[in-house]
Amino acid sequence: MSAAGVMNAPILPGATLGVLGGGQLGRMFVHAAQSMGYFTAVLDADATSPAGLVSHHHIRTGYEDPQGLAELARLCAAVTTEFENVPAAALQTLALTRPVAPAGEAVAIAQDRAAEKAHFVRCGVPCAPYAEITTPAQLAAVDASLLPGILKTARMGYDGKGQARVRTPAELAVAWDDMGRVACVLEKMLPLAHECSVIVARGRDGSIVNLPVQRNLHRDGILAVTEVHAGNVPASQAQQAVAAAQSVAQGLDYVGVLCVEFFVLEDGSLVVNEIAPRPHNSGHYSQNALDVSQFELQVRCMTGLPLVQPRQHSAAIMLNLLGDLWFKDGTAAASTPAWDQVLALPGVHLHLYGKAEAKPARKMGHLNITAATPEQARAVALQAAAILGIAPF
Repeated sequence: MSAAGVMNAPILPGATLGVLGGGQLGRMFVHAAQSMGYFTAVLDADATSPAGLVSHHHIRTGYEDPQGLAELARLCAAVTTEFENVPAAALQTLALTRPVAPAGEAVAIAQDRAAEKAHFVRCGVPCAPYAEITTPAQLAAVDASLLPGILKTARMGYDGKGQARVRTPAELAVAWDDMGRVACVLEKMLPLAHECSVIVARGRDGSIVNLPVQRNLHRDGILAVTEVHAGNVPASQAQQAVAAAQSVAQGLDYVGVLCVEFFVLEDGSLVVNEIAPRPHNSGHYSQNALDVSQFELQVRCMTGLPLVQPRQHSAAIMLNLLGDLWFKDGTAAASTPAWDQVLALPGVHLHLYGKAEAKPARKMGHLNITAATPEQARAVALQAAAILGIAPF
């Protein structure tokens, strides 16, 4: 068989699959791959990384370490990533000898807000009006119609980091100075009704499937609650969101799992916010409410296995579990939340990430609540939130 044929042949269970990044998304990928019969390897410098602790192999080097990358390529039949800020060059190096999904070129676009927005425009997907700011001249030339707005660093921003709300040209100038005058994007603030996201999985052959549209609530820039059930968003909005997400993935010639986040405006229209080239926090409910999780889809994409359209069998709510819950009484010492009380509730599924230390705003785990109806799921989710000290929603 030719080299191209080998690269295109399905990689069957029994092979070793690699992941760049050792966080919780890598851990859940490793669990999914192992349940399907694959061996796994994680490349992450942290000796106690959540994914490294549960993988067959843990290569403890930086993402750009030549020896580490060579060892990952030697061990693995295919490689993925769980972290969008993994250097795209590392993925491109691995792709010289192994199937890599997603490709470094697609990850590079997701790493740069300006390139990302340009891609949305090319795909005909609406996004908020914006301006790039990389020089004082561009700062001075910002159209007043973009204010008030949100200034975001072009690179390395996530979970609300690297962002500042600005109302006037003077506030914009101060915010850009505070960010070190790095490359930024200014987005016009729009009247939001709520937020939603769509996770798609696209195979090597161009086949594409999607998870149901997820309705999301953020607090302090971090996802807090995801609700997924019939009617969580109007059918017309859901159709638009899925079509837009598929267009974004196809425009990138993407292979892998991709999350596309949207703002839903007060008039009911959709604008795309950003993409994440990996499984996503808002898709965690799929572990317990769908017959195929986002992590199994990640395995299928990178190995060339067939993609099947996931089917939802239960209404679901996901609650993010941040390290604050370990300090909910205002004490300096961490205390274990009342998991026994939470797990006494029907349809509650606890997923903890194996992190050694709880810290405020640190993602420690999530709760998936499943039920026969949205009303039942919400009632139980609110009970669980009350026990844990999570604000009602």
